[in-house]
Amino acid sequence: MSRLDGKRVAFLLTDGFEDSELTSPWQAVTDAGATASLVSPADGSITGKNGHEQDVDVSVGDADPSEYDALVLPGGVVNADAIRMDEASIAFARSFFEQHKPVGVICHGPWLLIEAGVVDGRTITSWPSLKTDLENAGADWVDEEVVVDEGLVSSRKPDDLPAFNAKVVEEIAEGAHVGQTA
Repeated sequence: MSRLDGKRVAFLLTDGFEDSELTSPWQAVTDAGATASLVSPADGSITGKNGHEQDVDVSVGDADPSEYDALVLPGGVVNADAIRMDEASIAFARSFFEQHKPVGVICHGPWLLIEAGVVDGRTITSWPSLKTDLENAGADWVDEEVVVDEGLVSSRKPDDLPAFNAKVVEEIAEGAHVGQTA
């Protein structure tokens, strides 16, 4: 497995996230040596749909994307629907593409990427109900366990987490990708 020593990874989410889509990638990047930070529009702590509670490290309005090496966007319908309506979260996510940094997204997480205007021309997967939304935004949607497109790593569901985690760690270790653009 690749080493991520010295790397900082932002996890952007709010209440109602899919618990394992936060905890499993978080464990993968920290086990590889990265420092993970929970970035959120919520204050204090957030709670997943199955009860996992975690403290927010920094408000998305105060977070500086240039201080992170990568971004991970967990899913969960409630989380993804709420976060895509938050302007600071949209800008934060878009900035990672503008800086060519790796981004991992799973399940319903791509809704935020649609709002950020960064999926046009990209190959991506997601929870199947997002297929039409992603295609309407110009993405090439595929039904695969994990998809990597120039630093953008996507997966469909919690069952895909082992493959997703491995590719997220690999892409973060590789660093910036010229084709990762907004």
